[in-house]
Amino acid sequence: MSRHPEVKWAQRVDKVYITIQLPDAKDAKVNLEPDGIFTFSATAGAEKNLYELKMDLYDKVNVEGSKINTGVRSIFCVVEKVEKGWWKKLLRGDEKTPHYVKVDWDKWVDEDDDGPGELDLGGMDFSNFGGMGGDGMDDDLDDSDDEEEEAEKTDNAKKVRDVQQTEEASSEAKMEAAPST
Repeated sequence: MSRHPEVKWAQRVDKVYITIQLPDAKDAKVNLEPDGIFTFSATAGAEKNLYELKMDLYDKVNVEGSKINTGVRSIFCVVEKVEKGWWKKLLRGDEKTPHYVKVDWDKWVDEDDDGPGELDLGGMDFSNFGGMGGDGMDDDLDDSDDEEEEAEKTDNAKKVRDVQQTEEASSEAKMEAAPST
């Protein structure tokens, strides 16, 4: 039985931002169809659990203009709308939004907000959805975050050793200076 990953979304007048929160996803496959069918599958976790998702987006999308970035902790998609305009919700139909689909308040902009229309994507490297089909996501995941975390752990371990050595030296000095009875 498959599980559902957490999905966050936000929009602009011309695009929808979809973030799939799934740390250490392996074999991630994303497919986007012009009629708005968005599918995702990947394995994650120590037990290699299968995560799957199928969403019927509110309106038609431009597959060629849409982009995707696969990171260590999430898969971020910029989905271009065919027709500019604000969607009332992410998914088509009158059903209640699934519990795993949430608004991404960090990226949200109100319809009447005069703020910037573009989201700062921090130099993310995006691939186009176009021509991917269901298996265009077989690239290895970027592990630069893992390398940074490992370097940080090494630095922290050195600091702990330095503190311990300082404490030992201080303790020895106190013992030598203490009057003997």
